[in-house]
Amino acid sequence: MKIFFLSILLLPVLSIQAQKKANPVSFAKTITPEDLKKHLYTIASKEMEGRGTPSPGLDRAAGYIENHFRSLGLLPGNKNSYLQTYPLYKDSMLSSALKVNDVSFELNKDYQPSAMFNYTADMRFSEAVFAGYGIVDGPMDDYKDLDVQGKLIVIVDGAPADYKPSVTGFRSPAFWYTKYGNAQKRGAAAIILVASGFPRKAAPINNQYSLYGYKKELPANLFTVSPAVAESILGSDGKNLFDKMKTSAIAKKVYPANVDLSYSKATSMAYASNVLGVLEGTDLKDEYVFITGHYDHLGKKDSVIYYGADDDGSGTTTVLELAAAFAKAKAAGKGPRRTMVFMTVSGEEKGLWGSEYYTDHPLFPLDKTTVDLNVDMVGRIDDTRKHGDSTNYVYVVGDDKVSTDLKTISEAVNKKYTKVELDYKFNDPKDPEKIYFRSDHYNFAKHGVPIIFYYDGMLDADYHQPTDTPDKINYKLMAKRGQLIFHTAWEMANRDAMLKRDIPLEAPKGF
Repeated sequence: MKIFFLSILLLPVLSIQAQKKANPVSFAKTITPEDLKKHLYTIASKEMEGRGTPSPGLDRAAGYIENHFRSLGLLPGNKNSYLQTYPLYKDSMLSSALKVNDVSFELNKDYQPSAMFNYTADMRFSEAVFAGYGIVDGPMDDYKDLDVQGKLIVIVDGAPADYKPSVTGFRSPAFWYTKYGNAQKRGAAAIILVASGFPRKAAPINNQYSLYGYKKELPANLFTVSPAVAESILGSDGKNLFDKMKTSAIAKKVYPANVDLSYSKATSMAYASNVLGVLEGTDLKDEYVFITGHYDHLGKKDSVIYYGADDDGSGTTTVLELAAAFAKAKAAGKGPRRTMVFMTVSGEEKGLWGSEYYTDHPLFPLDKTTVDLNVDMVGRIDDTRKHGDSTNYVYVVGDDKVSTDLKTISEAVNKKYTKVELDYKFNDPKDPEKIYFRSDHYNFAKHGVPIIFYYDGMLDADYHQPTDTPDKINYKLMAKRGQLIFHTAWEMANRDAMLKRDIPLEAPKGF
């Protein structure tokens, strides 16, 4: 009798050991080029209309993914629903006005308000602070000795002729958006940006959708104005303003002027969803392995469909096939120890909305999430890659950012099973593209979850163009990359300990 009961007690342990030693190869091989192609020709089809966030095409894609998860027997990830739905907000301008010393100026002829930042307000100032170009870059600080807290500031578009920015492109300190951010940080109540090119075509009165309908604090209202408006505020100092700025002839100081700024808007709402399917684990079912990919793309523009086959139809279909492979393992009695969560997110192209919403409103504890393996663009070959075998590689991003465990495990799994060339180009902290910060894994990483981002490096002529279509995908290579991710996830799901979290998070400097 004692021997019998001892045998009964040992059964769960033996079962667990058998799971750990189960050979995953047969399940990885179920990820095939044919199945990936079948899914992708649906996800990136005309019917899905480019899967813009939000859009009916996006909703149809979500329905396809949900039906696939259900057909595999995956559990819904949000109680009784496969969807985690979140709100989006769109502002529309109702009216605006700008007046200086009782003289009214005309919309589009003399000024344009920002639909992106502005909120409903009637603001009246008795003075304005002139801050030159409004540039802050190393030793150059146009706000030095200026108090702009709660004030109206005036800054000029552009930069001095001899100025060499520390960062170029849209992250440059001379770019208007960066200037706006610097003024905002210093507490400006409203900003007037003096620019050329007036009169202008009417700007759209509807802003784009945003995830941020509720803010911790109100931004500064922004009005872009003509030199004539600037002269009315700065007086004689503002005459021939752009010429004077070339020689720094205008002092940064306070100018008295009665300035009225008025803006009124209305807000409408829409909704988008993340889609989550869950495969419950065994003895470690209260710990989680996430596999993610964004299923949205750019939608339609003037009836032209942006199909988004590689970006990120390839990642979406890989997630679907990974889910199928793990479901087959569980059906064979070899399911994972940890719970697997397969999540396709929306709004990535708009600013990582879906993953941000999830990590701010997690359905499973982030401190019990051992890893997020994120799949974003795995179907093409990087034509600029000049080394190694370009028919057998993948860029691995972020495996050295949060956990010292990850890289070792990833490389060991690859060496044992798939032998794909792992390229670490985008792990370089000096990567000019800042790829590490540009997909959904980053929202997990910033909450301390270890991540790996799998990427093909395709920023070619088809990137974000209508020509990113399913016929250009290398399905054989895509399947091999999917098998690598499967084996890596298998190890994460079945190892004894969660991954260490022992590397401080890198902030996206200058991004």
